[in-house]
Amino acid sequence: MRATNEVWVADITYIRIRSSFVYLAAILDLYSRRIVGWAISKRIDTELCLTALRMALETRHARGCIHHSDRGVQYASAAYVALLRQHGLQISMSAKGNPYDNAFMESFYKTLKYEEVHLWNYETYEDVIERLPFFLEEVYNRKRLHSSIGYIPPAEFEAAVSNMKPADRPVLNL
Repeated sequence: MRATNEVWVADITYIRIRSSFVYLAAILDLYSRRIVGWAISKRIDTELCLTALRMALETRHARGCIHHSDRGVQYASAAYVALLRQHGLQISMSAKGNPYDNAFMESFYKTLKYEEVHLWNYETYEDVIERLPFFLEEVYNRKRLHSSIGYIPPAEFEAAVSNMKPADRPVLNL
């Protein structure tokens, strides 16, 4: 898939464990609905978001891609903005006071919590580290059906699209 057709959305959520919280930063490719980058940490800092972004950049050719996030300090930090610019991503941030701009990520996090986090009732950081990557990579990206891409998993959608001529590829349906 060509990056010029890509739009990524990024956000952070918390996962409650017995004694505190664990944080997940994720990046979602809007075209395929695939999670292309993610990171888990005990700290909600810029490094959490940078780790997720680096993962996405390692697996995708991102030049020209639009990267959308909220106005959190992690996404507005000099280090994060510099990495986006270094890789040729277009920076987009939510309008002030407009929570609907990042609705796709909020929807993903609702799914994540409903289909994974609340079912497993994580108690420790180790529980999250052990189980969450499996859900993201094997369940969400490879098995979960998405209505917006024809009721197939994101990995299957991407494989099908990569075999199509550019003119025959589905249009991003927001």
